[in-house]
Amino acid sequence: MMRAEPNSQRGPRPPWRPRYGQRRWFVLLALAALAGLQAWRSNSGDRPTTVLPAERATVQRVVDGDTLLLPDRTRVRLIGVNAPESVKPDSPVEPFGPEASDFTKQFIAGGDVRLEFDKERLDQYGRTLAYVWVGDKLLNEELLRAGLAHWEKHYHYSDQKKARFRRAEQEARDAKRGIWSLPASNRR
Repeated sequence: MMRAEPNSQRGPRPPWRPRYGQRRWFVLLALAALAGLQAWRSNSGDRPTTVLPAERATVQRVVDGDTLLLPDRTRVRLIGVNAPESVKPDSPVEPFGPEASDFTKQFIAGGDVRLEFDKERLDQYGRTLAYVWVGDKLLNEELLRAGLAHWEKHYHYSDQKKARFRRAEQEARDAKRGIWSLPASNRR
């Protein structure tokens, strides 16, 4: 009995086409390279800044120092800052919480703001994440500069804004404004 060669019915393999085993390794290598490129881009310091254009909004009311309510019931949470609590249910009012809330109310006294968005549009609670502008002033940054909020560095937003917010907080720390005037044990 004569033995048939396994690939004799298909004809000869073209020289540009790798054997099955080589093709599998090439595909695995290409997938690994793509995964590495994606990881590098997501951790890169020069990732793109603001992704979405700004839009105008009217603020119905200030919930607290870092949260606003729009007429359509949308809650807007300031990106990159965390103001002391002043209205959180079942929680005491934190030092400088009422001052942060008052600062935000005065800052947006006219009610008209410009919301600028970054990569993440919603937080874990479904609130819209935004940079809030009044004219050429950025509320997120001004809260930090006044010492009425902490800079939040661990979230995914523009590296340029992170650097800007870090400088504003450092300015407040150096001047011992707001929360930075308290002993370290009284700060969150």
